[in-house]
This record gives sequence, C-alpha cells and structure tokens, in this order.
Amino acid sequence: MGELHLRPRGAPAVRRGWRRAAGLLACVLAPLSAPGVLRAHDQPFSFIDLTLAPGVVEGRVAAHVVDLAHEAGLPAPDSLLAAAYLEPRLDALRRVLGERLAVVADGETLRPRWRPGYEILADRRLVALRWRAERPRPAGEVRVAGPLFRWEGLHQTYLNVYQDGRLRHQDLLDRQHGESVYYTGGAPGVLAVARTFVAAGVHHIFIGPDHVLFIVGLLLLGGRLRRLLAIVTSFTVAHSLTLALATLELVNPPPRLVEPAIALSILYVGVDNLLHTPGRKDARAWIAFGFGFVHGFGFAGVLRQLGLPRGALGWSLASFNLGVELGQAAIVLGVAPLLALIRARSPKRHGGVVTLCSWCVALAGGYWFVRRVFLP
Repeated sequence: MGELHLRPRGAPAVRRGWRRAAGLLACVLAPLSAPGVLRAHDQPFSFIDLTLAPGVVEGRVAAHVVDLAHEAGLPAPDSLLAAAYLEPRLDALRRVLGERLAVVADGETLRPRWRPGYEILADRRLVALRWRAERPRPAGEVRVAGPLFRWEGLHQTYLNVYQDGRLRHQDLLDRQHGESVYYTGGAPGVLAVARTFVAAGVHHIFIGPDHVLFIVGLLLLGGRLRRLLAIVTSFTVAHSLTLALATLELVNPPPRLVEPAIALSILYVGVDNLLHTPGRKDARAWIAFGFGFVHGFGFAGVLRQLGLPRGALGWSLASFNLGVELGQAAIVLGVAPLLALIRARSPKRHGGVVTLCSWCVALAGGYWFVRRVFLP
C-alpha cells in the first residue's frame, strides 16, 4: 500500500489530532498539502446516489481509489484511474462495493445488478459504477446503512435520493450516524411512516416506566368508566399539544427541566392517592391534564431521536401519538378491570392494594426526582 499506512510520530493525542484535522480539511487543503498521510488519502469520502422510479431503484456509487484498492487488495490505488488497469478489475471492484452497499426497501435488502460501464473522475480520484434493482411494488421506506468503508475511521458517505426527477433527501453517513431513512411520497410512504411511528409510540410507552407509573397511579383509585375516560382523555389532550409544539420546535424546554418534572408528577400522584379521603372531590382529570403537558415534552424528545422525516412530519407526529395512545389504552385495559375485580371481591383488600401501590409510585417518583436533579 506504499505510504497509505504511514502515521506521523509523536504522542497519541498529537497523532489523533492530526488525523482528525487531516480528514476534515482534506478536500479543501489537498492541493496545498505536503506529501504524506494526507496526500495518501486526501478525500476520505464516498457517494451514493439513489433514483427511485416505478418498478426499479437505480444507483450510482462513487468511491475513492484508495478505499477501492485497500478493500480489493490492489497494490497501486492511482492505477485505477487508468482505464487499461481498471477494466480487468471491474468485477473485483463490483464485488467489493456489492458487499458493502446496504440498501433496504420496505424491509427487503436490494441486490444490485451492476450495469456495464464506469466513470473515472481523475481530478477527485474517484471511480463511479452504476447498478439497478427491480421492485414490482413502489417502496414506502428506503434505509441506507453506512459509511461505505469502515477501515478508515474518518470515512464519510454522502447520500442523495432522487424521486420524480427531484432531489428529495440528502444525508451524511459516518460511524456516529450509521443509517439514513427516506419515506417516499404517496400511499406507500404514508403507510411506512404510520407503521414505523405507531410501533415506536407503543414501544416507548412500555419501555418508559415513568410514563407507565404515572398512568397506573391515576387509575389506582378506580371509578366509573366515564371518570376513567375523562382522566385518560385529559392526559391525551395535554401531552398531544406539547408533543406537537416541541416537535415543531415552537417550544423546546431542556431535558434537565423536563425529566425531573416528569418524576415530580409521579411523586405527586402517589402522594395524592395516599392523602385521598372518601367524599373528597376527584381532581385526577385536572392532575392528568396539568402534568400531561410535561409528559408531552418527554415524548417529543424521544420522537426527535427517531429522526423525523421532514416530508412527512404531520404523519409521523400523528402516528407516534397514536402509538402512545394505544400503549396507554393497553395499560388502562389491563389495570382498571383488575382493580375493579379486587374491589368487588374484597373492598378491604382493595384498599390495601391501593395504599401499597401508591407508596410504590410515590417512592419511585421521589427516587427519580432526586436522581435527575442531583445525579444527572
């Protein structure tokens, strides 16, 4: 590989700093840089272009000759810029790229069929190859994993997705951001968004013990179906509002305020249950409404981490919210009938269960509040 593996001498921190700076400034400073590591791989980037059309996905991959030579075991990277040297080795390069190209449409991994020909971009030390994959059904969701090459730690892959003759999606894949998702337009894209974000909403409810305990705490005192529906509806209306505001970045309080406030809501519900006396006015619907605003900001933080598709923002928001509601409904349908059954068989035992569970809710909320405030 010649000078490809040379590294400047010095302390590890110095070497890492030089390597990072070289990778980030390579494209701009390559013509001015001295020979050495930077010139050996002056452009640690690759490019993937996807064109989505009815019945077919077409692709173009442009890769740096250093990456191609390294992965194919070739001794002279720049020799790939000569057609006479490149053409006998096209099959090997296609095999290398095919092994690293990861494009998934609606859960199906696309198998590229390489097209004849190639492009040599000598000024950028790139070789580009084209491929296509037939799909009888239009894709709703397209996922691309990257970067294309992982042997070089700074490598980045630029992704462009075209549909209906327009550039619809761009992304940059590296070791920190290893997947990009594009939802197509029309019914397939809407269905893919709904499928993804409804499942994410349900999943978040059941992996978030703080939200589960808050809902359970509100249900412990029981009541008629109308009362329980009012409680759940109040919580839904409130968190849906702040979920939308935060997702649209109109109101965006920091997590260091939101997370302790969620814990405080759980503590409050548990203590309120313990202080409840027969004949006292039931304020659980108002409690659910007030703290629902806070929980909505918590939901929004999770939704942002999923990577919202800008072209289908409304559908993703509505689908995630629907998933949250389905998760809540499952909790209500599991807890409320059980509490009603215990109460019908033994009111005394029901009171003991409510007291014990309320203490558990209050203690968990207090623990999370202290931890999130003093031990973030």
